[in-house]
Amino acid sequence: MSTLSEEEKNKYLKELFEFLKLPSVSADSKFSDYMNTTASWLSNELSKSGCDLVNIYETNGYPIVYGEKIINPSYPTILVYGHYDVQPPDPLELWTSPPFNPIIKKTDIHPEGAIFARGACDDKGQVFMHVKAFEQLIKKDKLNCNVKFMIEGEEEVGSENLEKFLLDNKSKLDADVILISDTGLSDLKNPTFTVGLRGLSYMEVKLTGPNRDLHSGTYGGTLANPINILSELISSLIDKKGRIAIPGFYDDVVEIEKSKRDIIEEKSIFNIQKFKNSLGLAELKGEEGYSTLERKSIRPTLDVNGIWGGYIGEGSKTVIPSEAYAKISMRLVPNQNWKKISELFKNHIKNITPETVSVEVSTHHGGNPYVTPEDFKGYESAINAYRDSFGVEPIPQKDGGSIPIVPMFESILGIKTVLMGFGLDSDAIHSPNENFGVKNFFMGIETIQNFYKHFGS
Repeated sequence: MSTLSEEEKNKYLKELFEFLKLPSVSADSKFSDYMNTTASWLSNELSKSGCDLVNIYETNGYPIVYGEKIINPSYPTILVYGHYDVQPPDPLELWTSPPFNPIIKKTDIHPEGAIFARGACDDKGQVFMHVKAFEQLIKKDKLNCNVKFMIEGEEEVGSENLEKFLLDNKSKLDADVILISDTGLSDLKNPTFTVGLRGLSYMEVKLTGPNRDLHSGTYGGTLANPINILSELISSLIDKKGRIAIPGFYDDVVEIEKSKRDIIEEKSIFNIQKFKNSLGLAELKGEEGYSTLERKSIRPTLDVNGIWGGYIGEGSKTVIPSEAYAKISMRLVPNQNWKKISELFKNHIKNITPETVSVEVSTHHGGNPYVTPEDFKGYESAINAYRDSFGVEPIPQKDGGSIPIVPMFESILGIKTVLMGFGLDSDAIHSPNENFGVKNFFMGIETIQNFYKHFGS
């Protein structure tokens, strides 16, 4: 139950709406001015909320906003990470309201209302929970930890400049725990607590055939069509049992005992019928021998994220394309290394590509898997914080998504991360009509305060 007054709730929603109105799309250069405006807006909010020091650090890309309040050097320090950049809003025609004009609508899932806007959940809404929780603790004179904020503007495009910032500012960023809200929970009655993330390897394949697009009547049947070849290559990457057919791909995967997997299933509140209904699907598909819950959390995957080539405009144009492209991502599990997997993928594609076309394979970005250890004080504090707010013990759960910078934090800064997300699977992040429950927003503010209470005790 939130301890915020109605006046505070209305004020925080109004401020969040200001944040969401700024179209901070990092992937599209036409929004670059808004990226800087958003960084400035956020730095002002950190100052108003109680930070004693706030700086905007320029990078080779978009700025990183840093803020801190050191109340006692001997106290524990929490480093809050988040991002102010958002996904492109396209396709705009599928939004029921403008993506950068936030509005609250009641839904079946959120009868108290949900905030509809790009970035409502990922990650502006969840970043703002931390700013307001921090403000509340200062207001109530209950801040018992030092606090540092590091909010970047390039998470949605691979955090290319974050590593250098970490290396250049290791002493400044020294802390006892990194706290991130960029994940979700099952629901508000039986919340899950994310204790692990899959890694990611994101690749692109380009096939080139003839030196120009060709008339499919004059040239059809005489040479290899790059799109046809690319389709054959892609279809060969997963076998009939749903396993990834790249030699060496599973070499480092640690198989979890069936008995332990059964315990996960028993504790989970995952409902496969609701899952199918939410996707509008009658049947699901995946690796044989594993449940849907396991496939989406503890097993590696390979998916084509985009494929293109030739003529894709309106009407018809009968050509054999000169080039064909595909973007392919692989989600990885503990003990797999994203750079090794990227090389395995690259070598395999080159080995199976016929000489009738030429091939280029490039790596976009990636990151290793991460698991929060149970013997870490941050883990215990999070469990207690959820219990205080929700009245029930949270269910530890590994998430199928990836946040590549989390293992990078540990390798560079030597700090472990706690993931306290408050979004739902239905929040449509990265999709049209992204939304975030109003109640989730306020419960997040409450639970983050409880984390401070336990971690600083």
